[in-house]
Amino acid sequence: MEALLLGAGLLLGAYVLVYYNLVKAPPCGGIASLRGRTAVVTGANSGIGKMTALELARRGARVVLACRSRERGEAAAFDLRQESGNNEIIFMALDLASLASVRAFATAFLSSEPRLDILIHNAGISSCGRTREPFNLLLRVNHIGPFLLTHLLLPRLKTCAPSRVVVVSSAAHQRGRLDFTRLDHPVVGWRQELRAYADSKLANVLFARELATQLEGTGVTCFAAHPGPVNSELFLRHIPGWLRPLLRPLAWLVLRAPGGGAQTPLYCALQEGIEPLSGRYFANCHVEEVPPAARDDRAAHRLWEASKSLAGLGPGEDARSDEDPQPKDPGTPSSLSSSHPEESTVSEPYPSPQSSPDLSKVTHRILVKAEPEP
Repeated sequence: MEALLLGAGLLLGAYVLVYYNLVKAPPCGGIASLRGRTAVVTGANSGIGKMTALELARRGARVVLACRSRERGEAAAFDLRQESGNNEIIFMALDLASLASVRAFATAFLSSEPRLDILIHNAGISSCGRTREPFNLLLRVNHIGPFLLTHLLLPRLKTCAPSRVVVVSSAAHQRGRLDFTRLDHPVVGWRQELRAYADSKLANVLFARELATQLEGTGVTCFAAHPGPVNSELFLRHIPGWLRPLLRPLAWLVLRAPGGGAQTPLYCALQEGIEPLSGRYFANCHVEEVPPAARDDRAAHRLWEASKSLAGLGPGEDARSDEDPQPKDPGTPSSLSSSHPEESTVSEPYPSPQSSPDLSKVTHRILVKAEPEP
């Protein structure tokens, strides 16, 4: 009996050491108040994105939940308004697999929102699921869609500078190897999906690196963020149903809760003084070195040019463009680091990217109050 108790105690002690040193995420500090600022979080209806949006809302930001599912996005907005006490949380439709949807979202946002201070690219997929598209769906959703959205929203980010772009990546980028001759080829089979996912995460890191170069001197900074091992929908979404009951307890023990996974993206979005580290990769709320393939400036620029082509951007649509469709509002705060007074990742197959969303549903501003649903 004593041996059993001793063994149990040793196992518990080992687990505590592993949990607090490898699993538990350091809490994010940074800017205490975001009143007067606007943030966009993609894929914010669940998991890391929802927890990220919740923390931004608690700090007083106006938060736009950019999600593909209207039902889930509006339900998440209602939940977050209730939990944060902040009524300035709205849903806007965005399907990153559809370039038409990305452009429609940008048009709707720019016509209805005067500010954009923080853009967090959280949405992503780890598998193509049952869909079979004539292009690389993993690269489209995880990189090309966010790349295009960033380009379209850059004028507003520049107007509101200092502002930030955060791209949620993964340690899987270390296994990525971009083949520019097959960048947008369809992905078939789980082996190709594993490779394509790692490649898309490498693309995230290289995108942040090149974006920082393109935007030097504009006041817009960008960071790639690794959320760590997180127990989220993305982890179990494509695992066979019979295996999930076996993995859920293990995931609960050794993976971070979504709130923990949100800490590094939040750090990159909110921490004062990290602007000189624009373009770098962060994990556990500190900058981390990346392998040679992820700091190859030539590859980063080549990916940039290839991404412009795959996103349908013309030669004049560049990050250096200073055109802004909306003048800056002098009555609102412009610094991410200034102080303000306190006041009391896809559960169903993606549709074809050729399908365009109903613009009439997304082009007007949605002002939602915290009321019980009918």
